[in-house]
Amino acid sequence: MIESLRLVGIAIVEEAELEFGPGLNVLTGETGAGKSIVLQGLALLEGAKASASVLRDGCEKGRVEALLRFHESDPIWRELEERGLDAEASEGCLVSRTIARQGRGRARIGAERVPVATLGEIFGPRIEISSQRESLALLAPEQHGRALDAAADQLDLRDAVAEHRAALRALDTEQQRLVVADEERARQRDFLRFQCEEIDAAALEKDELLELESLHKRLAHAERLQREAGSIVGRLSGDAERGGEGALVDGLASQAATLAELAKLDPALAKLAEGLREAVTLVREVASDLERSLGRQDSDPAALARVEERLGEIDALRRKYGADVEAIEAFRERIGRELATLDGLAGRGQAIESERATRTALLVRDAAQLAQGRRQAASKLARPLQRSLRELGMPDARFRVEFEERSALATPDLPGLPGVDERPVFLFSANAGESLRPIHKAASGGELSRLFLALSNGLRREARGSVLVFDEVDAGVGGGVAECVGRVLAELGERHQVLCITHLPQVAALADRHFRVSKVRTGGRTTMRIEHLDEKGRVEEIARMAGGKKVTAATRRHARELLSAR
Repeated sequence: MIESLRLVGIAIVEEAELEFGPGLNVLTGETGAGKSIVLQGLALLEGAKASASVLRDGCEKGRVEALLRFHESDPIWRELEERGLDAEASEGCLVSRTIARQGRGRARIGAERVPVATLGEIFGPRIEISSQRESLALLAPEQHGRALDAAADQLDLRDAVAEHRAALRALDTEQQRLVVADEERARQRDFLRFQCEEIDAAALEKDELLELESLHKRLAHAERLQREAGSIVGRLSGDAERGGEGALVDGLASQAATLAELAKLDPALAKLAEGLREAVTLVREVASDLERSLGRQDSDPAALARVEERLGEIDALRRKYGADVEAIEAFRERIGRELATLDGLAGRGQAIESERATRTALLVRDAAQLAQGRRQAASKLARPLQRSLRELGMPDARFRVEFEERSALATPDLPGLPGVDERPVFLFSANAGESLRPIHKAASGGELSRLFLALSNGLRREARGSVLVFDEVDAGVGGGVAECVGRVLAELGERHQVLCITHLPQVAALADRHFRVSKVRTGGRTTMRIEHLDEKGRVEEIARMAGGKKVTAATRRHARELLSAR
């Protein structure tokens, strides 16, 4: 229950505090006094959207704060603990929300700051605010299924069925995209596979291009290498056959020997003599190596043709796929990944079929359970609802739930499913001799308000411990019916805490706690005042509600009679 509610800087409220009690709590007052501001404050604690427009003029911040108490066995305590929020059942749960004109507002549970959405997640299921708008929403057939699911305590199952349907539609959409794109994907896959095979067939090696280019130069200029390198060998070694006239290396050796002798006379020449001996050795090695290399310089047209063919093959790949071997290999790796993705998409169709079969089985199972729960809830709801309608001044009213066939899933292999392709429709007749019709065709404004209240009572008959807030749910009724409305609200108050804004004295007289809301002017400004009425105050307020602004002895007597009849 809500033990206390405090409003600061909201709408025309400067500061106001209410201490609610168990059972039926009513708020009364003149039209426009600000009663709905209390509901606005409760909605903010449920995580409703807020803007600076809700603030009182001149206030930079507004605040709503409530102390909530729940039964020690209520799962809320475990939920708070799982979220890391400290709360003790014995101390209650303090909830607050601040709205700022500049910047962002804040929400707290206890001392911990929480996202505003958390308020709705935790307290939304436990504090239900119903207004005339909510009763009008009852006209929409899509709300009937939700009402039955709530009565059967299977809203989670309802969400699961919706999730299965959404998943099936997503799979069907994906499958359709795959079918449409399959032809283009096949062409792309074939082209990528051709490119991969062409590069793989070339069997490129890392340094192959450099080696081939070097070999090509040697083979292409073999005759010149043989001729000119042979001439160099002849000059170095004195080989007459190679055009040598005198051995350069022998002459250098003679000069090195002479310099060595001179070094004996002048030690300063020793280093030069050693350098010349090393030069002689180096020239001999060059001549020898060059001599051996001449054996590899023979012209080989066949080998040259093979090298040129391989270079042409690589050059063709370079023009298509990259400037060098590394670039070609990088391109091959990239298109390999693309090909693997396309091959995976080809297999995705089979995976979709498997996923679809699994999801369909889950949908069939959960939908059947949902349908069974709905039918059981409909059966349990009809009789007490008709009894409540009689109590609310409609003795001939009849109510029934029918299940209308419809095709909700556009999948030929998935037939109509109970609970998915069946839509519950609330049928209503207010008067004897009239046929049952959908409530949006059969109920007037006053009848709709009473039907909504009867449904609220019937749907929550088995439950306990919620906070039910009604904003003028008694609109459009009066006289003896008003007293019946009050008694239904009082009956709800035996199992839940009920907060009700009303203009009916018959309803106000049945309250366990009564608050009067009024406007007062202080310092040239209007503000809202909330008073908890004692017995005398209740007589005066109920007399005002029954007789208008002028309260007389007769209206006071009528007020006392209403109060004594509780």
